[in-house]
Amino acid sequence: MAPKRPACTLDPEDIKQLLLSSQEAKKLAYCPYSHFPVGAALLTSQGKVFSGCNIENASYPLTICAERTAIQKAVSEGYKDFRAMAVASDVQDDFVSPCGACRQVMREFGTNWAVYMAKPDGTYMVKTVEELLPNSFGPDDLQKPK
Repeated sequence: MAPKRPACTLDPEDIKQLLLSSQEAKKLAYCPYSHFPVGAALLTSQGKVFSGCNIENASYPLTICAERTAIQKAVSEGYKDFRAMAVASDVQDDFVSPCGACRQVMREFGTNWAVYMAKPDGTYMVKTVEELLPNSFGPDDLQKPK
């Protein structure tokens, strides 16, 4: 069965604003080791946008990605229902895609919301969380009878 399209379709102006917010967040990235800045902008169902950037650490496993930064900021402010996220980097010839850890964190908050992966020129590709992480394990799996 084909993945469902995102439950909440954004109008072009909202997409443009979300992409711009992710580009702005990218400028704040702390990436002295990889030199790979990433920005994310997360739109809640209530219309609030939380931005995030990657924050590296000399102890590499302690680095946090832009996507998880934005989600943690939203959750820490009481928001857990998301409509869409935009992700931006400086990669010119391909769309930046969330890593596996970010995909799993996204999945925690649903499968049918949109992820816009952008190039610096503003072009983007959109996928649902389900498309990025098919056959995933999530909160509902913990409720299944044993």
